[in-house]
Amino acid sequence: MRFLILFFSLIVIAGCATIVKGTTQMVAIDTPGAPGASCELSSPGIGSRSVVTPATIELDKSQHNIAVTCRKACFQDSVAMIPSYTEGMAAGNVIAGGVIGLGVDAATGAMNKYADRTSVTMIPIQGCRA
Repeated sequence: MRFLILFFSLIVIAGCATIVKGTTQMVAIDTPGAPGASCELSSPGIGSRSVVTPATIELDKSQHNIAVTCRKACFQDSVAMIPSYTEGMAAGNVIAGGVIGLGVDAATGAMNKYADRTSVTMIPIQGCRA
């Protein structure tokens, strides 16, 4: 009996990712060996955002991966992807929050999570002097 009470308590605590995890996330972007690169982040979920590396940016969570394009003088343009993953807590909603809780998390993006850190490799252009 104790096991069942503990089990259901844990499920209820796991509850709704919208409440527990939120709908935004901080993501770090870096260009090792090429600080000061201008990077453009874009996806249907966040639109278009710009940062200068190294940077940490708050992003709205979404099911869409984020394309990253970085540019800097004397370096080749580089691209990377910030993948979107399904938050493990979303499974708790099937039991605790049911279809409504899962629907709220899907609509707000809270059931998704981005990689916390993305490094974009910049390749120097030989002989370039800026």
